[in-house]
Amino acid sequence: MTNDDGELPPSLEDAAAEHKRLAEEIRGHDRRYYQDDAPTISDGEYDALRRRLNELEALHPELKTPDSPSETVGAAPSEAFAKVRHAVPMLSLSNAFSDDDVAEFVARVRRFLDLKADQTLSVAAEPKIDGLSASLRYEKGRFVRGATRGDGAVGEDVTANLRTMGDVPQRLKGEDVPDVLEVRGEVYMSHADFAALNVRQAEAGKPVFANPRNAAAGSLRQLDPANTRARPLRFFAYAWGEASIVPAKTQTEMVGNLGRWGFRVNELMKAFDTVEDLIAHYHAIEAERANLGYDIDGVVYKVESLALQRRLGFVSRSPRWAIAHKFPAEQAQTVLEGIDIQVGRTGSLTPVAKLRPVTVGGVVVQNATLHNEDEIVRKDVRVGDTVIVQRAGDVIPQIVAVVEDKRPKDARPYEFPHVCPVCGSHAARDEGEVVWRCTGGLTCRAQAVERLRHFVSRNAMDIEGLGEKQIEAFYEWGEIREPADIFTVKAREEANGLTRLKNRDGWGEASANKLFAAIEDARTREVNRVLYALGIRHIGEINAKRLMRHYGTVDALREAAKVATPPEKGVKGDKGNEAWRELVDIEGIGAIVAQAAVEFFQEPKNDPPLDALLKELTPSPMEAIAKSSPVTGKTVVFTGTLERMTRDEAKAMAERLGAKVSGTVSKKTDIVVAGPGAGSKLTKAQELGVETLTEEEWLARVGD
Repeated sequence: MTNDDGELPPSLEDAAAEHKRLAEEIRGHDRRYYQDDAPTISDGEYDALRRRLNELEALHPELKTPDSPSETVGAAPSEAFAKVRHAVPMLSLSNAFSDDDVAEFVARVRRFLDLKADQTLSVAAEPKIDGLSASLRYEKGRFVRGATRGDGAVGEDVTANLRTMGDVPQRLKGEDVPDVLEVRGEVYMSHADFAALNVRQAEAGKPVFANPRNAAAGSLRQLDPANTRARPLRFFAYAWGEASIVPAKTQTEMVGNLGRWGFRVNELMKAFDTVEDLIAHYHAIEAERANLGYDIDGVVYKVESLALQRRLGFVSRSPRWAIAHKFPAEQAQTVLEGIDIQVGRTGSLTPVAKLRPVTVGGVVVQNATLHNEDEIVRKDVRVGDTVIVQRAGDVIPQIVAVVEDKRPKDARPYEFPHVCPVCGSHAARDEGEVVWRCTGGLTCRAQAVERLRHFVSRNAMDIEGLGEKQIEAFYEWGEIREPADIFTVKAREEANGLTRLKNRDGWGEASANKLFAAIEDARTREVNRVLYALGIRHIGEINAKRLMRHYGTVDALREAAKVATPPEKGVKGDKGNEAWRELVDIEGIGAIVAQAAVEFFQEPKNDPPLDALLKELTPSPMEAIAKSSPVTGKTVVFTGTLERMTRDEAKAMAERLGAKVSGTVSKKTDIVVAGPGAGSKLTKAQELGVETLTEEEWLARVGD
């Protein structure tokens, strides 16, 4: 079988190699965008990376794991603000890039709900505002707290700043306002207000903003509310979180209520019954985009029925009942003036294009990632070339193609370096991989520093005061070379007479004491974050939670991984030993993730630094999914035909209630829910004495 270009699809081996590279690259961009506030690619290029990752997972489903970068959302909250835990998580949206993607989204929803051909599915469509998400909490109609999205679970308390905005009512109007209501929406800046703000910035000798989105985000997150008051911020309400009551049956009806209670809502929001009408509305909004007076980057579709939204539920990163249809990127031409090589924390060598500055859609851009050597060869990109670049966001663009008739006569094909630019070690490229990697893992400063940066990052150990510059400085001083060193800095200072931190350049007694307090606080960080902080390939935030929910401690996982034996290649019927089967049987943990854990924990060189680290920590248990449920912590297997819900709905319900869903029956299974047609799984459950329930008994157990 060939693709639309007549090419054969990649083999599993090639796809796995590319999937690894893409996952690593996307995680790096997530860190730079969400944690470091220093993005290095455009929205369009970032979306393209995710789109390619999804294509590979569609071709080879075994590559898809809960650790895929598409499972993560948002940014950790800044320590400059108090933290607010959202009662209902603020998730991101999956993306659609074509009309076919929208049709598939609707078809996927219909399949999940098992809708018949003659059953109508209404979907609401509204502009996707390009701003900063915020959640406003009202109690008895009075505004009491406001927060940014943060990492989706915890945001920044920006109540005082939100109170300065005219679009944020201090008290809601109407007799049917819920006693508790969290209103979700987007803080943004209009084009006219943005232009006027930049004039004032320039006149005052201050830096101008790149675009309205950056201006809005920076203005809302001012430490002094007076600064926010001086900025012309606006707010569109489009959703809600926690609510004591939802007096509506549909999305548009509830958004209409928000407007009636005092919020500004978007008048372009409408509901449609067909895919054709949805797409027509998308193109109508696209045609009016330049005349709206504010930035949008697409159209959001949401299933209209709130009852169906509840049935559809969520995946790790986004709701099943909504999707964002993105607009095409903007393009321009410029000259490629050079190619730099950056070294990642795993030793990957990533080429970065240095562009002659060019304005694309009102933003000056001058850098772009070139991904890898194969990408450079495929596009035949050469220094001196005139290239077409595009952006669909507010950072740097992607190189779409080379304008060959403008190529200088002396331009030569780019030769990818086979030596690490940081430490001089030779670079190697594994068979089947597209990435060159530095071999100086124990000596390369770039890798050591990047691994430490990941360890202390906000979504990992979250140690305030140890940012990129501080980690680099401690590494240069020789005081922090591995994670355990972080927790012994103060003791070693005092015991060995090292230069006291408070006396070093850029530090003082107050900042030193604040750092030591932050380090002490990190000793009890949640166990899943400790596992994620180790930087094991394929074990990101979601998989770390999956593994720690099952094993409880890093030591328990290590003990299991050390004795796990995967199946031998070519040996028919070999499924690995019991420890391996237990590992891969965890819902969402496949062979690739399991192998990564086994390789890490079975490597003897990892034991001394891991032992030293765990000696310094007393990790706290990870937060439970459900506070109380008859099936919380239980391992559940569904088999046979379910009649009141689809299999996907059943699994989603069980996970929402805190249960662990497994695909196979073992002695560790607690409950088997068996519908008509149940076969070998039911038989094995009966042999093992596992409790079996009918679908009706299961629903009665969980209180449906």
